[in-house]
Amino acid sequence: MTACLRLVRLLERACLVGLLLGMTALFAFNVAMRLFGGAAASGFGWIDEVVRLMNLYLVFLAAGLALERGKQVAVDSWRDRIAARLHLPLRRIIDLCGLCFSLWMAWLARDMAAFVFGTGQRSATLDLAIGWIYVAPCAGFLLLALRYGASLAGSIDRFALRGEAAE
Repeated sequence: MTACLRLVRLLERACLVGLLLGMTALFAFNVAMRLFGGAAASGFGWIDEVVRLMNLYLVFLAAGLALERGKQVAVDSWRDRIAARLHLPLRRIIDLCGLCFSLWMAWLARDMAAFVFGTGQRSATLDLAIGWIYVAPCAGFLLLALRYGASLAGSIDRFALRGEAAE
């Protein structure tokens, strides 16, 4: 499981870096074209939509990594006090609920993507199937489910790394 998670992390980072660099380059090129391109700039209107789509994928694909590194919003003091007072395995309950919720959301996103692909809707600017917008949440929630499942199984300790000092 650890080798699989290591490979997933490597692929995630590579995708995220590629997306971020690609977005930056496209956006900078678009700004330069608007400033210096004159009439030719109107032919690059598609860049805005590509950058928006890339940003959507960037956000959802980063969710699993953010969860594993403890970068999600959490009320630690409340959670730890309640767990100590009630002697409940609250972290495991949170992981189980997160796993179930993430799988459910991935299922819903998959259904929505299939529905939208089935309608044949296409982007007017890119001539790309609009269903690709719903693939991003599906992938992101599956990556979240992987992290919640790994934490539940004890393969990772997502609660150990907290704050900037942990990096």
